[in-house]
Amino acid sequence: MSEIKLRKQAILSEEIFHEGGPVAREPLRRVAMISVIENPFAGRYEADIAGFMKTLEPLGLAMARRMIEVLGGDPSVVEGYGKGAIVGAAGELEHGALWHVPGGYAMREVLGDAKAIVPSTKKVGGVGTRLDVPITHVDASYVRSHFDAMEVGLNDAPRANELALVLVMTTGSRIHARVGGLDKTEIVGKDGLR
Repeated sequence: MSEIKLRKQAILSEEIFHEGGPVAREPLRRVAMISVIENPFAGRYEADIAGFMKTLEPLGLAMARRMIEVLGGDPSVVEGYGKGAIVGAAGELEHGALWHVPGGYAMREVLGDAKAIVPSTKKVGGVGTRLDVPITHVDASYVRSHFDAMEVGLNDAPRANELALVLVMTTGSRIHARVGGLDKTEIVGKDGLR
């Protein structure tokens, strides 16, 4: 399988203090990291692409570790996560699906015992395409307060022969979450759902 050809990386870090209501005691922190790599399958149909997922694993781990550093070095502060991919126009949607396993594996690895599925999205688009990456709680997908999304993208990516691979981590719920449902204090944490 081909080696990763990395063109650029970017990290976006946000601190949200309020959304029009009272100022939170602790701001919600959200971090997204994007890695723009050459798509080794661009411009042609390749039947056997699954092996590239293994090639992507070290990139996913490096990204997840870097994001933990940006959040202060303590993985226990992470309460939400998500992943996504933007495929350049010479690729196909399935090339973005190659990020499902390495992206999710990477965050679970650095977070220790995260139980919930890592939500994901992908799309094919041109240079400057934006992606809304879904976010859920790391241990229980039904924790409604943590249903969120973070918009990411770069003005010069992905080029037609590239993939923009994204990971997102957050330190808590939406800043003024108040629509009920399972609270994070009620998580049983056995099945990744509740």
